[in-house]
Amino acid sequence: MVRFFKIIATLEGISLLILFFIAMPLKYFFDTPEFIRPAGMAHGVLFIGYVVLAFMLKMEQEWPVKKLLIVLLASVVPFGTFYIEWKYFGKQQNS
Repeated sequence: MVRFFKIIATLEGISLLILFFIAMPLKYFFDTPEFIRPAGMAHGVLFIGYVVLAFMLKMEQEWPVKKLLIVLLASVVPFGTFYIEWKYFGKQQNS
């Protein structure tokens, strides 16, 4: 499950960056809102998957609440999921 979480974390982080740094500037600076909906939808689905998997890993690996809160907070900060993946899962075996 850790391997799947790492994949979702990476995709969620990429989708947040696309939303913030591509889709939103296109909408607000170039009056091109067409990319907001697909980028937002992809990010929303990946965000929900990230949160659900974080709770599942918390139960499976008996994380302390502090670790869960840090992992969840990282999902709303640009580059946060990449940091979490590196800090908490970089040295772990894929399982």
